Amino acid sequence: MPTIVHFEIPADDVERSKKFYTDFFGWKIEKLSVKDDSRLTSVATAQPIEYWIITTTDDKGNKAVGGGIMKTQMPEHRVTDYVGVKSVDEYSAKVEKLGGKVIAPKHAVPGMGYFVLCNDTENNAFAIRETNEKAK
Repeated sequence: MPTIVHFEIPADDVERSKKFYTDFFGWKIEKLSVKDDSRLTSVATAQPIEYWIITTTDDKGNKAVGGGIMKTQMPEHRVTDYVGVKSVDEYSAKVEKLGGKVIAPKHAVPGMGYFVLCNDTENNAFAIRETNEKAK
């Protein structure tokens, strides 16, 4: 069954946001290091972006759902939950069949996979994510 596998927090001031979540929850937040930063691009602007990975643990110290922080890309940019699916193509068709909308088509995250941004029938944003290490 598909479940939330990642969350993303937009921030006007990334350093301030990192400090808040680190101090508040004790989350570990580190800048994503990729071989070619220009390949990590914004869906909204198609421009290269910087991205920070959030590592969380539960109350027993076990690894929990992780996330990321990025610079706010547009005024309506909100926290987004990513749900893991086997095929973003299959689930993109399904979201539209059920009355939702694809608001940003399939986008590659090099070496990690693909995602599609969607709205549900109540206009809530979410993303579907397919793991694929060969994504380019």
